[in-house]
Amino acid sequence: MALSWVCWARPALWGSAVTPTPYITRRLQLVRFGLAWGAPRLFDPPCRSSKLHLSPKADVKSLISSLVTKTKVISGKYHRFLDRHFPRFYVLYTTFMKGLQMSWADAKKAKRIKTNMWKHNIKFHQLSYREMEHLRQFRRDVTKCLFLGIISIPPFANYLVFLLMYLFPRQLLIKHFWTPKQQIDFLEIYHTIRKQSHPEILCYLEKIIPHISDAGLQWHMTELCTKVQRGTHPAVHDILALREGFSKHPLGMNHLHTLQMKALSRAMLLTPHLPSVLLRHRLKTHTTVIHQLDKALAKLGISQLTAQEVKSKRGVGPGWRSGCRFPAA
Repeated sequence: MALSWVCWARPALWGSAVTPTPYITRRLQLVRFGLAWGAPRLFDPPCRSSKLHLSPKADVKSLISSLVTKTKVISGKYHRFLDRHFPRFYVLYTTFMKGLQMSWADAKKAKRIKTNMWKHNIKFHQLSYREMEHLRQFRRDVTKCLFLGIISIPPFANYLVFLLMYLFPRQLLIKHFWTPKQQIDFLEIYHTIRKQSHPEILCYLEKIIPHISDAGLQWHMTELCTKVQRGTHPAVHDILALREGFSKHPLGMNHLHTLQMKALSRAMLLTPHLPSVLLRHRLKTHTTVIHQLDKALAKLGISQLTAQEVKSKRGVGPGWRSGCRFPAA
C-alpha cells in the first residue's frame, strides 16, 4: 500500500496530470495482490507462524535419533517384562548380551595392541603387564570359541552345543558369559584344583631329593619341603637358592616324568590329558609367558594391581582372603 500511495502522490504533489503507464499500472496491481495475500514485506518483522525447513541431512539425523529413542523405550519395557515374568531367563539374557559387548571390546583392544606392535616393531615381552595379560587371555578365549565353532559344524549340532554350554559353562564358555555367582564359584574351583595339586608336587620333590648330586641343593630342598608341609611360606631367598637345581637333571623340564608334568599342569590350570610331548611343550611355553608377565609386573609394581586383577589372575580362596599367597611356579 505504501508503494502505491507514493506512486500516485508524486504527480499530485508536483501538480502534474501525468497518468501512469500500463507497465506501472500492472506492477502496482501485482504489488497490491501480493500484499493482500500476505507476502513478506521489506521492513516487517518475520512472521511467527513460518516453519523452519531443515536440510535432508538434518531430517535424517532427527529421524535416526527418534528411532533410537523409541528403540530404547521398547528395550526397557522388554527388559522389565522379562525381569518380572522370567527372572532366570532374564539373568541369562543380560549375561549373554553383556558378554557379547565385552567380547567385542576385547577384540578391538587386542587388534589395537597388535597394530601398535606391528607399527612400532614391538615384541610380546616388551609390552606392558596389562597389554601382555590381555593378549594372553584373548588368545585363550579365541581358542575356546574356535573349539565351539568346530563342534557345531555338523548339521543340527548347534542345538547340542547350546545344551553343552548350559551344562558345562566353566569348560566351554569364556568368563564374559559367566554370571556373577558363577565367577565366584569357578574361581573357588580353580583355587581348589591348584591347592589339591600341591601335595602331589611336594611328594615328587621329596622322591627326587636323593637323586640330586649337589649336597647343598639336597639340604635346601629338604628344608623347603619341610617348611611348606608345616604351613610356613618360604622366603624368596629360600626359593632362589634352588634355582640352579631346576635347570639340570633331575629337576630340569626335559627330565621330568609324565606324572610330574601332569601335576604341574593341574597347578597351572592346564589340561593334563595330553601326550607327554605336548605336556612338556605347553609347560615350557606357559612358564616362559609367566616369567615375562612377572618381569612386566615388577616394572608396573604389585601395588598398582586392582583387587579384581589379583582375584582373576591368581585365584581366590580362604587363604587368599587372609592375605597368604603361593609363590609363582
